[in-house]
Amino acid sequence: QLQLVESGGGLVQPGGSLRLSCAASGFTLDYYAIGWFRQAPGKEREGVSCISSEDDSTVYADSVKGRFTIARDNAKNTVYLQMNSLKPEDTGVYLCAAGQYSDCSGYRDMGYDYWGQGTPVTVSS
Repeated sequence: QLQLVESGGGLVQPGGSLRLSCAASGFTLDYYAIGWFRQAPGKEREGVSCISSEDDSTVYADSVKGRFTIARDNAKNTVYLQMNSLKPEDTGVYLCAAGQYSDCSGYRDMGYDYWGQGTPVTVSS
């Protein structure tokens, strides 16, 4: 079965850290650009970060730049999103998506071949 599965979400205090995982089964992530998105209650889905398939170049939303890091581990067929210095406004369901693109230009709007089911992140004291 071809699918993406996110994990690693949870409840964390402001200033804390989480590492989200996006694991693929049934296909190889090497050839896909991977995007991370989040959706907060009552808000539109927001693009958070992307890592390209061509050279692992990365893109971040201004709201997470300097705090979040995206990376891939091809041996584990997994992409990670390390989230540090978390803020309450980072709360939401985080989803990963895979698209057969070489770079991340336009990652917020491009079509993706696969989506995960999401993992919830709550930042609260």
